[in-house]
Amino acid sequence: MTSHTYELTVTREFVAQHFLTVPDPGPEGVPHSHHFTVEVRFGGPELGEYGYLVDIDDVEAILDDLEDRYRDALLNDLPEFEGLNPSVEHFARLFGDRVADALANPNPEHLQIRLWEDDVSWASHARALE
Repeated sequence: MTSHTYELTVTREFVAQHFLTVPDPGPEGVPHSHHFTVEVRFGGPELGEYGYLVDIDDVEAILDDLEDRYRDALLNDLPEFEGLNPSVEHFARLFGDRVADALANPNPEHLQIRLWEDDVSWASHARALE
């Protein structure tokens, strides 16, 4: 018996600011910008009625809203970062929370967010979708 997994990834780029709130953060402790690239990857064993795992237009609409929220924002000032060091790891999870909450299509079973904060560093967060 063969098992199949389909994946669909959509990417988006935006600039946002943050500063780290850990002890002795050095230069990362003052507000600075990152050119973020987010990869939103869905996975699942079944395609929907029209042969889509997820409709790309629906994903683009979700990313439009999230880009509007985060573009040029100081992450530290946003309520979802309250009490958190705004690390790229936390940002990947929080970004995924918002994608999962906005997704109307129950077809994909998995979501992974990979968030690049520059050309060499990224963090990811994966979850099952229900």
